[in-house]
Amino acid sequence: RPPLNKHAANMEVKTSLLDNMIGVGDMVLLEPLTEDSFIENLRNRFDHNEIYTYIGSVVISMNPYRSLPIFTPEKVEEYRNRNFYELSPHIYALADEAYRSLRDQDKDQCILITGESGAGKTEASKLVMSYVAAVCGKGQEVNKVKEQLLQSNPVLEAFGNAKTVRNDNSSRFGKYMDIEFDFKGDPVGGVISNYLLEKSRVVKQPRGERNFHIFYQLLSGASDDTLRKLKLDRDFSKYNYLSLDSANVNGLDDAANFRTVRNAMQIVGFMEDEVQSVLELVAAVLKLGNIEFKPESRSNGYDESRVKDKNDLKEMCELLGIEQSVLERAFSYRTVEAKLEKVSTTLNVSQAYYARDALAKNLYSRLFSWLVTRINESIKAQSKTRHKVMGVLDIYGFEIFEDNSFEQFIINYCNEKLQQIFIELTLREEQEEYIREDIEWTNIEYFNNAVICDLIENNQNGILAMLDEECLRPGTVTDITFLDKLNTVCAEHQHFESRLSKNSKFLTDHSLPHSCFRIQHYAGKVLYRVEGFMDKNNDLLYRDLSQAMYKANHKLIKQLFPEGNPAKVNLKRPPTAGFQFKHSVGTLMRNLQTKNPNYIRCVKPNDKKAPRIFTDSLVRHQVAYLGLMENVRVRRAGYAYRQAYEPCLERYKMLCKQTWPHWKGPTREGVEVLMADLQVSTEEFAYGNSKIFIRNPRTLFSLEEKRRGCLENLAALIQKIYRGWKCRTHFLLLKRSQVVVAAWYRRYAQQKKYTQIKSATIMVQSYSRGWKARKILRELKHQKRCEEAATTIAAYWHGTQVRREYRKFFRANAGRKIYSFIMQRLMQKYFLGLKRDLPSMSPIGGSWPTRPYRFLDTAHTELRSIFHHWRCKKYRSRFTDERKAVFEEKLQASEIFKDKKALYPSSVGQPFRGDYLEISKNPKYQKLSSAMDEKVLLADMVNKINRANGKGTARIFLLTKNNFVLADQKTGQVKASVPLPDLASISVSTQNDGFFALKLKEGSAGATKGDFLLSSEHLIEIITKLRRTGATAVNHNHLDIDISDEFLVQFKQDKVCVKFVQGAPKNGNGASCKRKNNRLLEVSVPSTA
Repeated sequence: RPPLNKHAANMEVKTSLLDNMIGVGDMVLLEPLTEDSFIENLRNRFDHNEIYTYIGSVVISMNPYRSLPIFTPEKVEEYRNRNFYELSPHIYALADEAYRSLRDQDKDQCILITGESGAGKTEASKLVMSYVAAVCGKGQEVNKVKEQLLQSNPVLEAFGNAKTVRNDNSSRFGKYMDIEFDFKGDPVGGVISNYLLEKSRVVKQPRGERNFHIFYQLLSGASDDTLRKLKLDRDFSKYNYLSLDSANVNGLDDAANFRTVRNAMQIVGFMEDEVQSVLELVAAVLKLGNIEFKPESRSNGYDESRVKDKNDLKEMCELLGIEQSVLERAFSYRTVEAKLEKVSTTLNVSQAYYARDALAKNLYSRLFSWLVTRINESIKAQSKTRHKVMGVLDIYGFEIFEDNSFEQFIINYCNEKLQQIFIELTLREEQEEYIREDIEWTNIEYFNNAVICDLIENNQNGILAMLDEECLRPGTVTDITFLDKLNTVCAEHQHFESRLSKNSKFLTDHSLPHSCFRIQHYAGKVLYRVEGFMDKNNDLLYRDLSQAMYKANHKLIKQLFPEGNPAKVNLKRPPTAGFQFKHSVGTLMRNLQTKNPNYIRCVKPNDKKAPRIFTDSLVRHQVAYLGLMENVRVRRAGYAYRQAYEPCLERYKMLCKQTWPHWKGPTREGVEVLMADLQVSTEEFAYGNSKIFIRNPRTLFSLEEKRRGCLENLAALIQKIYRGWKCRTHFLLLKRSQVVVAAWYRRYAQQKKYTQIKSATIMVQSYSRGWKARKILRELKHQKRCEEAATTIAAYWHGTQVRREYRKFFRANAGRKIYSFIMQRLMQKYFLGLKRDLPSMSPIGGSWPTRPYRFLDTAHTELRSIFHHWRCKKYRSRFTDERKAVFEEKLQASEIFKDKKALYPSSVGQPFRGDYLEISKNPKYQKLSSAMDEKVLLADMVNKINRANGKGTARIFLLTKNNFVLADQKTGQVKASVPLPDLASISVSTQNDGFFALKLKEGSAGATKGDFLLSSEHLIEIITKLRRTGATAVNHNHLDIDISDEFLVQFKQDKVCVKFVQGAPKNGNGASCKRKNNRLLEVSVPSTA
């Protein structure tokens, strides 16, 4: 037999959870059934990422603490409309079974999710709701309802979940949601019920834990404007109710979660003013925790509490619209009413702190209840007709801590009730199936925990009843008196233990402290400390605080504290926390009794919240208190496995020749033939109306082993037949291919032979044609050579005859011809040499090649002149308008000063820049630049000579098209502005100095102040530009330029002679001016030698 392919097992189509099973997928089939084998099976499956395991129809869910690729849309489609046991265990299988039973069979469903904190209950409920939302119908209204149902989770998680040592997102309340469907199976609404919010967490958190998420989300994610309106600060350390050691949690983004919560509230239907009101109450709780008290002695000897710092109290009152004095009095006094009398007593500091914390807890818990009610208003079904209902219960699991108090007591009471209804409904379901299938029902032995439930909830002598009785009893009532009463009433109860009871067997039990009692629950013994039982059960809020809250202008506060209405004063004591919870649990149990139950048991694999770690002791503890072993025993008490006839026959028909490969008769008869052929003992199975029941898992595994062996034989047979078919097909293919190849080869060979013959024929033809062509070519060449020879001979003969005839004429003109030829050659040589030796293109270049012959004198001179004019024209054509203007200025400067003033030669090589001060760019002269209406043609720094002492004062000289301006160097203030037409002449010396005088026309506006005697380093440029610009301004009448070493200057009414003399340099090399007398200024110019 050929070997099996290593992937043969995986090639099988999966039609049962028994296929490719890791460990045992259904604990009912576990053999042997012990606690160790149970734990080992869970570990084996957990190590292979199989986090779900069945106990019949119950799903065990292990928290993987990481994301697994088993919750994708593809997985949803894989489990959609599939039998519960058809695929591997999965929470989707349970959700699909519940949804199809509700939709197709019109059975109301409930899904009960239990487990301790951190086991994944909340995530399991989300997965169930997301699966139902994915498989139900579509449509705008349906999608809106689905979105509102799903978005209610983030809102409730923010206000009801907190970080604990066991779970970063632990639900601190129980939640039951009824999802309502129409006749098509589409969701139309829902109703949420909440149970036992852990409101004590508001005022105090254990080490390593946080307050509710919403406080941290608000401070981290709200905008600065929102926090300012709420009078809050982002610093967590400023609020006494927020623990600081775990304020920040890895992997938890409070700011992003706050935005998610705001968005979810909007989707659910909260109005913006409602959201603002909720946030104001949250802020008020934080402010309330910062209120501190101090004692104040009174005359009667008693201490009275007073608020230390009233700032937080003031801000809280402003948020809630309460008069500060009213709330302050409520923290200091308590009013007790009895019939028609009112007695007011003072509160000491400890009582004031108790009142503050009680108010904070009540405020937050009532806000949470209002949120649930408000969400219910938004998601409730609109139509009044009856709807199909699927309930999802997410509630605390059984809790056993080192220190167990009132909260653990009522949580465990709730779990006792859930275990009771689980056992009852499981047995009822089993019994109904046996009756439906006509199988004889045998009584199943199991532990009935009704006796424990009675111990707690009995109306006469139950623990809750006695706790309420103690709370209502007048006189001194403490936790110890309550314990004494329990010791008296419950001493003989088999599940109650106390060292102070009448039962002597516990007197020496040192594991049982005197202030504690112990109850033996179905999941094990739990030790409860009575400290705080009375206060937590009473949960009193002083009437003064209720009335103070009712007086608030905040509309939401009035709804939360209706008992504070003075018009509706009720002297009746409010119901205790234990009574309310007992009533809620009773209502819940009655609700669950009317529905078909589905169970999800959540298990936490380790306390480190880390993936791939499985702690045996922790899992064993949870298996015990979840009652999972008890579940398996109840399920296995009768028949461990049952299956419909058709899938059973389809799965095992290959084990019998009569049923393989097809059975033609009824499926039950086929199963009977199959079981008879396999010789299975009749005690190991029973035939029902539509199913076969197998008593022992060993029988099922024996059938599976035989089926696996048969599948291997069938796989080998299939492989053999397939390989034979494949070889025959391959051989026939090769045979057909050989025929085709032979035919193609023959064709190819004939084609090749034809091609060779054809190429040989063409070759012979080409050689023959070539020989004929070459023969004709030779004949033609010989004929052509003969013709050319005859022509050449004739030409030579004719030439000889002509030369003999014209010889006499040639001798007469030979001299003239030779002369003309020689002259042409000389001229050609001259022009080629001239082309080669042309001088540079510079207009000032004076070089020119020498003439080689005298007869070329005239031509040589003319060509030099033509070349010079041509290169000058070329040079001028490259000038821009700006550069042309510069050269024109330089030319005019030459006309004015050349050979007349000693300063001129040094200015020739310096370009005329015009704006030496960059007046338009320099921020220092911005004011002066803006004052000029015309374009500035020249801007330079000059010295204005003072006639009194001959010293110069720095001035800014500006020249425009129509004016010249003198301005102060420092301030930029205009000192003088003279129109150019008023300028008569300019006087300068012949020396190497920069002095010049601007003489104004008599009678002009500027002449009253006299002429201007100035000095500048750019004298040549200034006078040239003044002359060019002045000529334009006065209609082309040139300004007179007087160049003389002695000239007169009009200073107001007096004329002063300015005389230039050469002398030794003083204070440097510059010219200096000195006053000689009232009529003479002498300018000493250094000699240029």
